[in-house]
Amino acid sequence: MLKKFKIYYRLTKPGIIRGNLMTLVAGFLFASTTWVDWHKLGWALLGTGLIIASSCVLNNYIDQDIDALMSRTKKRALVRGTVSNAAALTYASILGAAGFAVLTLFTNRLTTLIGAGGFFAYVVLYGYFKRTSIHGTLVGTISGSMSLLAGYCAVTNRFDGPAVLLFVAQSIWQMPHFYAIGVYRRDDYKAAGIPILPVVKGIRAAKTYIFFYISAYLFSVMLFKSFGYAGWSFTVVMAAVTLFWLYISAKGFTAKDNIRWAKQVFGTSLLVLLAFSLMLSLERWLP
Repeated sequence: MLKKFKIYYRLTKPGIIRGNLMTLVAGFLFASTTWVDWHKLGWALLGTGLIIASSCVLNNYIDQDIDALMSRTKKRALVRGTVSNAAALTYASILGAAGFAVLTLFTNRLTTLIGAGGFFAYVVLYGYFKRTSIHGTLVGTISGSMSLLAGYCAVTNRFDGPAVLLFVAQSIWQMPHFYAIGVYRRDDYKAAGIPILPVVKGIRAAKTYIFFYISAYLFSVMLFKSFGYAGWSFTVVMAAVTLFWLYISAKGFTAKDNIRWAKQVFGTSLLVLLAFSLMLSLERWLP
């Protein structure tokens, strides 16, 4: 029984869920300028987590053919037949229905629409474009930014200036993050025929794009202070960690070990995301 539970748990890609829920908390606390509605935060986490889990199970179902070609994914439950297609679809349907019900009943309409948008963007748009276009990574940033946006809108119930900036910053952050993965897992993507940039244009081009997107991310997070959405503490911390990320990316132009370098860029991206989430969460209490 425990073994079966673990199989179904892994089918939901818990790492993706954890990362998205961390940003949801950040967006929620950032928007809570007067007081924090902890009950609503709990419901937002539950509903969004269930929807993400549903979309990840469906992604596993759709991607069985390419998962079988990549060393990282060839042992997934659906590829190996440990879980049947029918069981996976039933599981995804239950998770999705429960998630949307929770958001509808306990948050607001806008948050529910954001959940639906993220679900559609990941399952349908990203599911299609990652197989057919070099811009699949860019399309994938839409769903990856929705949890941060959902947390913010669960409090404010409006899509305003801060919401736009949160979405833009989180979207930009994902590009170098995923291009770094594309570099050190290039052989896997090539074997599966996925036209990610490091495969189509080469590692040198990926390094240039990574440096460009980190520079753009630095600009985007500095705008929080410019528009009055954040104070000096946020600005100084985010400038420091992003400049360090930029420095790591610049080292790639002279790096002899591209795999090691790409993993450093990836690891630093997680540090930047953690700092971003933490500083957003604490913004109301910091100068």
